[in-house]
Amino acid sequence: MGNFYDDNEDLRWYIDRGIDWTDLVAITEYEWRAPEHPESVEAAVDLYRDVLRLIGEFASEAVAPVAKEIDKDKPRVEAGEVVHPPEFDQVMAGLKDMEVYGMCLPRELGGMNLPFLAYMASIELIGRADVSVVAHYGFHGGIAMALLLYSVLEGTTEFDTEAGKIKSTRWAQAIEEIRAGDAWGSMDITESDAGSDMGALRSKAEQDADGNWFVTGQKIYITSGHGKWHIVIARTEPVAKADDPFAGLGGLSLFLVPAYTDTPQGRVRHSTIDGVETKLGHNGSATVAISFERAPADLIGKRGEGFKGMLLLMNNARVGVGFESLGLCEAATRMAAEYAAQRPSMGKMIDRHEMIADYLDEMRTDCQAIRAITMTAGYHEEMSQKLRLKGQFFPPTDPAEVAKLDALQKRHASKARRLTPLVKYLASEKAVEMARRAIQIHGGAGYTKDYEAEKLLRDAIVFPIYEGTSQIQSLMAMKDTLIGAIKKPQDFLRRAAAARWAAVSARDPHTRRVAKLQSLSYATQQHLMTRIVGGKFSGLRGTPVTDWPGAFGDWDPKRDFAPAMLHAERLIRILIDVAVAETLLDQVKIDPARADVLERWLERAEPRCRSMHDIVTTTGERILAQLSGAGDASAAK
Repeated sequence: MGNFYDDNEDLRWYIDRGIDWTDLVAITEYEWRAPEHPESVEAAVDLYRDVLRLIGEFASEAVAPVAKEIDKDKPRVEAGEVVHPPEFDQVMAGLKDMEVYGMCLPRELGGMNLPFLAYMASIELIGRADVSVVAHYGFHGGIAMALLLYSVLEGTTEFDTEAGKIKSTRWAQAIEEIRAGDAWGSMDITESDAGSDMGALRSKAEQDADGNWFVTGQKIYITSGHGKWHIVIARTEPVAKADDPFAGLGGLSLFLVPAYTDTPQGRVRHSTIDGVETKLGHNGSATVAISFERAPADLIGKRGEGFKGMLLLMNNARVGVGFESLGLCEAATRMAAEYAAQRPSMGKMIDRHEMIADYLDEMRTDCQAIRAITMTAGYHEEMSQKLRLKGQFFPPTDPAEVAKLDALQKRHASKARRLTPLVKYLASEKAVEMARRAIQIHGGAGYTKDYEAEKLLRDAIVFPIYEGTSQIQSLMAMKDTLIGAIKKPQDFLRRAAAARWAAVSARDPHTRRVAKLQSLSYATQQHLMTRIVGGKFSGLRGTPVTDWPGAFGDWDPKRDFAPAMLHAERLIRILIDVAVAETLLDQVKIDPARADVLERWLERAEPRCRSMHDIVTTTGERILAQLSGAGDASAAK
């Protein structure tokens, strides 16, 4: 029998050696206060491994064989409800029987209390079999955990610190229904003409005289939006004028909205499913348009903080898309390699032809690179959130220890923030590239439906679009990187100088090569910062970087960062190459056998970064002139 966990040596390396389980297990088990906790870290990891092996077998034996039928027989609306093909329902029933929807929930809520990182690894395994199934699977455990976290953060979860368990939580019914597989949830953001620009959202929430909330509006492109529990962002604050702070993101609030209520007399709907989108790929996943008309709702957190609450959900979702994309990349790589090893041409199998061998080597390396930063981002995000909760429920008594805990939490949060857009960009873009390459390696056969290479490409196309486009990820990474450097120029110069020194003086050749990449990244950033400064205050072009912060008021990226926005996608590619190299170098320090992965990555990253640096530092003036109007004026002469 096949098993997508057992046959993946690189994934197994993370479970066996690559993750610092000691801290993650301890904090997941409430510093070993949790009831029925494992006897040791080793025992806990054995459990995680067994669960992933079970899911790997299910993905291989129960999901992959029916993926083609799920893709062909799409969900549809009947009598106001979405109906899936029987193969899809059978898969979801199998997952329900395995009780994996509560994988990360505390044991006192019926879950298994596994780290969220284990859940993310399961997304890769199922995504390798079929991304439509994994998209739906993700909205079971993910939404349940989000509701628990929202309740904890707003103070409506009661915790017994002595017993190390939750006594009560606000949305216990919704969490239990999702855990049991009887319902699922969705996050409802997008509206017509309001995709990436959340400030343009028009859905509204109103409060009656008794304090009850009601949501009205339509949401579109909602993955698994035919479920019961909807986390909806809507406008609650009236807008007086265009420059009113409530006119944009500040006027949004977050709500939990049940789409329906089941009663002894039947189902009472508080929403209407307007239709299921007909899509290029992800055909087994129901993507719906849904309308709410004064639907009863629970306010999550505080009014006016909806965008902040939604970011918490979206950050996890973006890491999740990284794992989902990785599953498809793994499928494309293996499909291409298997075909190339069996297809003869010109006297040998095509995997022995130089170009095809190079393609396959790059695909393999890219899968390992994606897994490296995806696992790392997931680890830091989880540690950040759990350290935050530790400070809330198990705070140290010593002020020095409190400060130490706060600093540790912020370090993990900073690393997660840095890596999340890089994960989303790299994994989603590579999914499209690898699926396209798998078709090419199959030749004419790849263009037919006899092989499933064409399905992988159709499924992959959406990854760079949903949960924040690749371009949005680029802008986020650019803004954080450059504003951070401008605000703390001494730190930036210190890091740049250290990289330059390590590039020539480090005894270890791997460290020297990674330091050279870092130096190239810092040089690119400094060029862009100089361009920004020159555009904002031309008189500061010769001003030392250390004197920049005092020279400006508040930065407005939309107004001041035109050169950086033009090159944001090139900058994020450099940042990705560096982040992967740094991560792999750290792995070599704990396992020298990982040097092969690092060397293969550097072989391709080094010329790529040099090319991106050259483009950033020598091009762009013409486009910027056109956008500023100068180009139009010269063209009119």
